[in-house]
Amino acid sequence: MQYIEACELLNVKKNKFILSPIDTNDAAFFLLKGVVRAFVKEGKKDISTRFGFENEFLEAIQCPGDPSDYSIEYLQALENCQLIRIPYKLIDFLYLEYPESHIITRKLLESNYHAASERSILARIPTAMGRYLKFESDHSDMNRIPQRYLASYLVMRLETLSRMRNKAVDDRLLKMA
Repeated sequence: MQYIEACELLNVKKNKFILSPIDTNDAAFFLLKGVVRAFVKEGKKDISTRFGFENEFLEAIQCPGDPSDYSIEYLQALENCQLIRIPYKLIDFLYLEYPESHIITRKLLESNYHAASERSILARIPTAMGRYLKFESDHSDMNRIPQRYLASYLVMRLETLSRMRNKAVDDRLLKMA
């Protein structure tokens, strides 16, 4: 198997889907450029589950023991994105041929587990302002995320997010004075 040929460089336009539940979920992605939103649909509502930025690996939710090749999660480009599509078959091949690839995978899993833990902690913060401030402290590039998606992720209405952003700016200005 030729490594370079097995991977594919993708250019995805803003607001287009990288992956949806009707697509076969047979690859991971490495984000070279742009911002990606992961979300699920609950009735008519989109629920943002996470965001991906440059130099991050992205995958749609899939249960490891599930034989299904589909995911309930969507991956959507929030900016024009450039990604490398890495087929799971290539990853499996690397595991067999190069045992040291397991070390890399373990490091990636540790990073993903830590990020999932941070998202879990964020979801348990009882106040909207607390969730906003926590997210802001962890994500210096949050201004790249459209407010409606950020509000969905932080479990608040768009109006609430707008009020809190204005209050946070006012509080910072007062501290500087």
